[in-house]
Amino acid sequence: MDLKIDHTVLDRFLRYVKIDTQSDPDSKTHPSTEKQKNLGKLLVKELKAMGITDAKLDKHCYVYATIPSNTQKKVPVICFCSHMDTAPDCSGEGVKPIVHKNYQGKDIVLPDDPTQIIRAKDHPHLKDQIGNDIVTASGTTLLGADNKAGLAEIMDAAHFFMTHPEARHGDIKILFTPDEEIGRGVDKLNLKKLGASFCYTVDGEAAGSLEDETFSADGATISIQGVSVHPGFAKGKMENSMKIAAEIIASLPKDKLSPETTEGREGFIHPVVIEGMLEKTSIRFIIRDFTDEKLKEHEEVLRKIMNKVLKKYPNSTAELKIVEQYRNMKKVLDQHPQVVDYAVEAIQRAGLKPNRSSIRGGTDGSRLSFMGLPCPNIFAGEHAFHSKQEWVSVQDMEKAVATIIHLGMIWEEKA
Repeated sequence: MDLKIDHTVLDRFLRYVKIDTQSDPDSKTHPSTEKQKNLGKLLVKELKAMGITDAKLDKHCYVYATIPSNTQKKVPVICFCSHMDTAPDCSGEGVKPIVHKNYQGKDIVLPDDPTQIIRAKDHPHLKDQIGNDIVTASGTTLLGADNKAGLAEIMDAAHFFMTHPEARHGDIKILFTPDEEIGRGVDKLNLKKLGASFCYTVDGEAAGSLEDETFSADGATISIQGVSVHPGFAKGKMENSMKIAAEIIASLPKDKLSPETTEGREGFIHPVVIEGMLEKTSIRFIIRDFTDEKLKEHEEVLRKIMNKVLKKYPNSTAELKIVEQYRNMKKVLDQHPQVVDYAVEAIQRAGLKPNRSSIRGGTDGSRLSFMGLPCPNIFAGEHAFHSKQEWVSVQDMEKAVATIIHLGMIWEEKA
C-alpha cells in the first residue's frame, strides 16, 4: 500500500518540546517530577480528539491508549512506546525550537549561545541531511528529541490510522512513560492494563536503525570502613577511607575496561559516585557488557583490585555489593524472531536500508522484554541527545512515522 500521509509530526514535536518534562534522579516520587504530567495531559487530550476514547493518564504518569482494530483477523496486540521525560544532564526549561530549512551542509550556530555550534565534522550523520529540514534548540537547553520525537511520531501514526480505515491493523496499544532517563521508566507500569503481546520503543538514532541488543548491566558498590584517629596523633594508626577509595579508583585499568577507552562490543567498569568522610567512604560503579559471563569477569577484576588495595590497610575493611540492573534483551528477542523481522520489513517499506545494531546502553525495552513483552528499539531520528547540540531531521521523523504505520499493517498481513 502506497501511504499518503498528511503529516502532523513536526507541529506536534514543536508543541511537545516546549513543555519542560525533565526527570529528577534524586526524587523519591513516581513520577519523579509532577511537571511530566503536563505533557501527559496534553497527549491524552490530543488522543481523545483523534477518537481514541480509552486514552488515560494514570497517577504514576503513564499514558495508555488503544488504536482499535479494523480487521476481522485475529492479530497479536502490539504496542508502540516512547518516554515523556528529558534527561537531567541538560536544562529542558524554556526550550525554543528552531527549524533550519533546506540544510546545505554548513555548521549550525545556535543563536542564544553562539559558542554552541553544531559542526558538520563532529556530527557525521549531518552529511545525510542535505536538503532536509533540521530542528535544533536555541543554544541554552537541550531540544528534547530524546524522546519527544518518538512521541510525535507515534501520535502522527495514530492520527493516520484513525483517519485511514483502509489501512488494516489489529489492536495497537500506545504507551508513554515517565522517568526513562533516570532508569525508572517501567517501575510502575501495569502490564495487564496495557494488554500487549509485543512492543517497540521508538527511541533510536539515525533513520533506518533497529536495535535488538543492549548491554547487560549491574550496579556495584564498594563500602570502605577505615580507621579514624585524631590527626595530631594519627601516625601509624589512621587509615583514611577516602584515600583507600582513591587508590581503588586509581588502580582501575587505564587502557581498557573504561567508557573512554572502549567501543563496539567492549564492556567497562565505570565509577559514577564517590561519597565519604575519613572513616567511611562508598564508591558506586556501573558495570556493562553484552554477556552475563563478561559482567562476572569485570566484577571479579573489581573485587581483586579492592582486595589488593586493602592489603596495605590491615585495620580497614571493604565490601563489594553487586545489584542486577537489566539484561541484554536479545536473549528474549531471539525467541520471537518475527518481532525484529517485521521491523526490518517495515523500515524497508518506508524506503530505508535497515541497520541492525547493538546499544551500548539500555532502554525501557530491555526491562520490558524481561517482563514478558519482547521489545526492540526502532529509530526516532534523534541525534546528540542530552546536550545543547541535540538535533533531529523532519524528514527522518516522517520516515519513522511511515515505519510505525507499516509495522502495524505488517502484523495484520502476517496474521
